[in-house]
Amino acid sequence: MKRRYLATLLLVLGLTAAVGPAAIAADLNDVGFLDQSALGNLPAFVAANQQLAAYKSQLNGQFANAMRGARKDADKQRISLQFQQEFSDKQNELVGPLYQRTQLAIANVSSAHKLSIVVDKRIVIYGGQDITSDVISAVRSAAAVPPPAASPPPSAIGFVDQSALANSNDVKSASSQLQQFQTAQQPIYAKRFKDATNDVAKQQVMADYNKAISDEQNKLLKPLIDQTKNATASVARSKNLLLVIDRADVVFGGTDITQDVQNALNK
Repeated sequence: MKRRYLATLLLVLGLTAAVGPAAIAADLNDVGFLDQSALGNLPAFVAANQQLAAYKSQLNGQFANAMRGARKDADKQRISLQFQQEFSDKQNELVGPLYQRTQLAIANVSSAHKLSIVVDKRIVIYGGQDITSDVISAVRSAAAVPPPAASPPPSAIGFVDQSALANSNDVKSASSQLQQFQTAQQPIYAKRFKDATNDVAKQQVMADYNKAISDEQNKLLKPLIDQTKNATASVARSKNLLLVIDRADVVFGGTDITQDVQNALNK
């Protein structure tokens, strides 16, 4: 349930990013975009992911056998960590080199196009430079991909890691309170639902329950959402940024203001 409440915060914060594409298209010409799904469909990535999936399937069987023989919680935890590390090592072995080559290709192409930021294609409605084909050509080339000629120039587009903001102590505390409230309300409304004599009455009980949870959610989380949006706007103005988007939508470049926003919230 805690993830549900954190997701609520992310969803509301994400509204600030939703206006991004129009502003990007209208005000900037040093913005690129990349179709990351097209990269993921390259034969090299498909083959690597297929090998990784096959390895994971084999590892799952070994993990299940090992867990059946574990008697203590400490042994189960050790086994879990061991198999997680084995999968991570295989992932780095199969996908790591491709990922590194792709990152170099993106940085190289961005430098050649003098881009200050590259975002994921899915958030772009109009405008921007599509560098997908250039990056794919560089990745597929037999030649080594050199490092970029220069670092990306300062960008008027900022980004925040909303998952980091949603993991703050204040948000976790509010989410915990909300979960406790829901736990306390469930038996109350369960009894009302059981005592309801017809479908209309049962529907009303469910509506009342959902409203109670929604009202408590707004009471606990809305002040934090407002504080975060205000802090983000203040930092953006101080850095003369045109807009701020979510870190998940940034492929390369941009101005990271996550720590600045966190500092502003902690004042």
